[in-house]
This record gives sequence, C-alpha cells and structure tokens, in this order.
Amino acid sequence: MSQLKSFYEEQVAPKLKEKFGFKNQMQVPRLEKIVLNMGLGEAIQNIKVLDGAVEELMAIAGQKPVITRAKKSIAAFKLRAGMPIGCMVTLRRRRMYDFYQKLVNIALPRVRDFRGVSPKAFDGAGNYSLGIKEHIIFPEIDYDKIDKIKGMNISIVTTAKSDEEGRELLRLMGMPFRK
Repeated sequence: MSQLKSFYEEQVAPKLKEKFGFKNQMQVPRLEKIVLNMGLGEAIQNIKVLDGAVEELMAIAGQKPVITRAKKSIAAFKLRAGMPIGCMVTLRRRRMYDFYQKLVNIALPRVRDFRGVSPKAFDGAGNYSLGIKEHIIFPEIDYDKIDKIKGMNISIVTTAKSDEEGRELLRLMGMPFRK
C-alpha cells in the first residue's frame, strides 16, 4: 500500500468526514483516477514527434499510454478523422497515488515562479484539471534527450459531489493551492 493511501485513510478521510458530516465511510470523497493527456498538433506534419511523446509519457506515468486519434476532419488544420494527434494514460489505484505524491512533492515545486495552482479549476462535480507547460519538471525526463518541450493536461477525478468537497480533499492531500 502506498504512503499516500495510508495517509488518506488515517488522516484525510476522518477530517473530511467530520467537516462535511458524512455518516457513512463510502460518502467520503476519494481519488478515483488521474488522466494524463498530451495533445500534439505538430504530429500532423511529423509523426516522429508522437513516438517521443509516448516514450516520455510512459516514463512519467510508469504505464504505456494509448494514442488518441482525431474525431473529426478539420480542413483549416490539415487534419483528417482518424489521424493520431496525441497520447493519454489513465492511472488508477497504486500508480495513481504514487503519481499524485510525485506531482505534489517533486514536480510542481520545480515549476519556475511557482506560487501554487489555481483553486478555481474545478468542473462543478469535484474534479480538478491542471495544465503543465513544460513536461521537463518531472524527474524521469532526461533534459538532454528531449527534442522539444511539450505541455500536458492532468485531470484528477474524485468521487466528491461538489467542488468544495473536492478542493478540501486535494488540499488535505497536499495540493499547493494559491492563497
């Protein structure tokens, strides 16, 4: 069992239960999954960019990403339906907790001029999304081996019913929100 999961069960869950007055243990919000997504528009011209992205995302997540394809054709972008334009990976259980711990304690503090993440990026159902401009903040990425700095989206899906519950869950689990 990962450190973060035991920390959640011993300290975070009882605080949430007390604050929101949950009667049942199953009502307490928890992390469900974390989805990492790397959209690569330049993969239209150069398919090799995608191979590098897949390798890097695999190093970050510790799990093989799936290649995402375009749903619609857009002539202005020279894009046809079915063309590979990105990659994503869904983390659950142990890998999810390990990644969350790495994100909060190692990767985010390495961002330049970091003052905390926005507390407003919730979707109304307690799920949180954040964008990262440079994927090199992760310790697994060797700066010398990358050809181009890529951005990525990280979506943290929780079982919380409201943004307030989701925000409190992530705050107690160490997410550095801006004051």
